[in-house]
Amino acid sequence: MTWLHRYQLKRSSRSSLWLLPVLAIGLVLVVAPFLRWLDRQTGWSWFNFTPDGARAVLGAFTSSMLTLVVFVVSSLLIVVQLASAQLTPRIIATAFANRRLQWVLGIFTFAYAYTIAASGRIEDTTPQLPVAFAIFCNLLCIAIFFWFGQWLGFSLRPIAVLQGVADEGRAVVESVYPEPFDPAEEQPGWSPAPEAEVVVVEHTGSSGVVLAFSQRDLTMIAGHADVVLELVPQVGDFVARGDPLFHVRTGGRPVDACALRACVAIGPERTMEQDPRFAFRIMVDIANKALSPAINDPTTAVLALDQIHRLLMYVGQRRLDAGAARDAQGRLRLCYGTPDWIDFVSLGITEIRLFGGSSMQVARRLQAMIEHLLRVLPEARKAALEQELSLLQRAIQRIFPDEEDRACAQVGDLQGLGSSE
Repeated sequence: MTWLHRYQLKRSSRSSLWLLPVLAIGLVLVVAPFLRWLDRQTGWSWFNFTPDGARAVLGAFTSSMLTLVVFVVSSLLIVVQLASAQLTPRIIATAFANRRLQWVLGIFTFAYAYTIAASGRIEDTTPQLPVAFAIFCNLLCIAIFFWFGQWLGFSLRPIAVLQGVADEGRAVVESVYPEPFDPAEEQPGWSPAPEAEVVVVEHTGSSGVVLAFSQRDLTMIAGHADVVLELVPQVGDFVARGDPLFHVRTGGRPVDACALRACVAIGPERTMEQDPRFAFRIMVDIANKALSPAINDPTTAVLALDQIHRLLMYVGQRRLDAGAARDAQGRLRLCYGTPDWIDFVSLGITEIRLFGGSSMQVARRLQAMIEHLLRVLPEARKAALEQELSLLQRAIQRIFPDEEDRACAQVGDLQGLGSSE
């Protein structure tokens, strides 16, 4: 099994909405016979159901549980669509990949399937323990349903979505950039030396976005062939069929192109697994939509800036990868493009500054964010921030004609309006 197959299997198991419900049905095939056996061994008779009573109760639960499952899935589709229209469509995949949602559907499916299994074994006598367990499962599902409704409503609020994206983004930053910032160690991006010959490996599959790649496997392939590989697109870039995927700087043995392609995952849309910029992209999109004339919700944009502020501060304290991997002997084997600090700053600030420059809240919150980052981040990180601060101040001078408004907009405020000294 190649790295790509393992990656696809892992990603499918994490994001699949149907996997846990199917496993729940399989679990019923094990639990139902066991409880019938346990009932015969113990003679359990707490509720002492009659056959007619048990059939009536389980029949009502069976029909109501199926209705509940359909209602939950239908409601989820509607709520997610409404939230994506208000915030950004990029949260749809994240919502359906939520583990809590998958577990809730799995529990509901288990209760429904087990109730059918228990009712089908009621004949002249009633197996008391299986019937009692079926009733318990259905009552538990009712309680879970009320909890799920509250959780779903709160989890799709703007602040909850933004916090979830920021938390996931921080985890990605930790995995992609594990080392703290050290100005003596952080190097600029790689620049390959000219070689006599470069072999181009083209993308031959469906067009899509680069989701992830296996640095370890690519380094091993390059080491065995004694070549240097250059991954042309960055994670998050769109590649079409026929676009260059690798540049193989020859000098060693031939490299299997299929083995190289099997180390890169291509999909329909970006994910955050190896793409910390995508976390910024989602939060900036939410802020931009909130600042659009159709919605005009600068407070949501300020909430987005709270999380962007937090994530930019964390990225600024990490040693950003230079995009090079070496073998055990220290020889360069793999080169790949990576975002630098200027990319993160531009992504996190520029569009919000342009879309929200006329908003007093956004201008003041941006001012407070940049000023705080200038105080706490290392000296090497300050040039890009100072440029953004200069552009913001010029925009304020240009947008606010009254001197009093300009003076107010130039004051940093972590709440947007209401907390400046």
